[in-house]
Amino acid sequence: MTAGEGDRAPGLTVVGVDAAGRPAHPGLAATLAGAGLVVGAARHLAALPVPPGCATVALGPLAPALDRLAAAVAAGTPAVVLASGDPGFFGIVRRLRAAGLRPRVLPAVSSVAAAFARAGRPWDDAVVVSAHGRDPRPALNACRALPAVAVLTAPGAGAAEIGAGLAGWTRRLVVAEHLGGDAERVVETSPAEAAARSWADPHVLLCLAHPGTGRAAGMRTDNQPAAAPAGGWALPEDAYAHRHSMITKSEVRALAVARLRPRLGRLVWDVGAGSGSVGVECALLGAAVVAVDRDPAAAGLVRVNADRHGVDVRVVTGAAPEALRGLPEADAVFVGGGGTDALAAVARRAPDRVVVTLAAVDRVAPAVGLLRAAGYAVEGVQLGAARLADLPGGSIRLAATNPVVVLTGERP
Repeated sequence: MTAGEGDRAPGLTVVGVDAAGRPAHPGLAATLAGAGLVVGAARHLAALPVPPGCATVALGPLAPALDRLAAAVAAGTPAVVLASGDPGFFGIVRRLRAAGLRPRVLPAVSSVAAAFARAGRPWDDAVVVSAHGRDPRPALNACRALPAVAVLTAPGAGAAEIGAGLAGWTRRLVVAEHLGGDAERVVETSPAEAAARSWADPHVLLCLAHPGTGRAAGMRTDNQPAAAPAGGWALPEDAYAHRHSMITKSEVRALAVARLRPRLGRLVWDVGAGSGSVGVECALLGAAVVAVDRDPAAAGLVRVNADRHGVDVRVVTGAAPEALRGLPEADAVFVGGGGTDALAAVARRAPDRVVVTLAAVDRVAPAVGLLRAAGYAVEGVQLGAARLADLPGGSIRLAATNPVVVLTGERP
């Protein structure tokens, strides 16, 4: 299936025009010749060969032009939109899609921009990563974490390999081969289907979240999709759904997340996830996240909290070590529950960093010993935060939260 065919508005084409007013695509003349409506800036309408008698709309306020385009599409009238530069990058394509229109786009730009254009999708919210000549795992983890990623591929690190690595994540892939050439082919497929096929090298891979899931539902509107979250992190407990205050307190979460070092290109496990607050905040900072909990009700809370904060967290229901089998290798793991068995199972997988929170003092020494025996250098700190609380008469007291020991294990 050619990318975008399933939801593309028939006969609606957006054509990029360069700064000199020249069309950026050789197909413009034929597209214009068959148009019944052409929309664009007055200078573009005057400079390009609009057919005699063709209806035109000179862009001023956009809403009337959108209404005319929607009416043309509904009537089956071929329509053309002329736009400056790359119309999918902070351009009119986003507004057209927001109005329910799915255009064909004809730019003359880089391979990444061309790939997104063939899919008829804006890309100002996308991250571009490379798997060419380097470890492909950061590129794969970016695809696991973010809703829109373009990957510059290489032999052995392309659509087949990345598709195989996306098992367990809900994604759709667009593979663009031979862009701009006679053999150009753009195919929309699933990760499993991509993993089972051979692809021409080089090709550009787009990895996209399905609409309405994870970050696709809470898509950022700026151009920094992997930047620190605008609302901050170490969020208050009431920012999460949880049961009976069973949640990592914000002061402890701030240190745990700092020790986990989440960022784009890293994969974090949240084991014994509970509400999933630690995993959600790692995802907000750009990491790919797998949350594991033996309790189906807790797993449901993780999904609720991930949706609430607009991030994509893969949830696995089950107890360690069984639930960890088959999971992709983590860069860092947070163990907030599950006891010694869970910690031992994590240590056997040998991630670079392990962060453990313990409320019971008698569990600290066994946990330290277990991590050291697995080859980790271990440091620890006890956090005992006291929060301001009001007293009658306008006085203020300090209300202590339960003290917690935070262990950090790091492989030399």
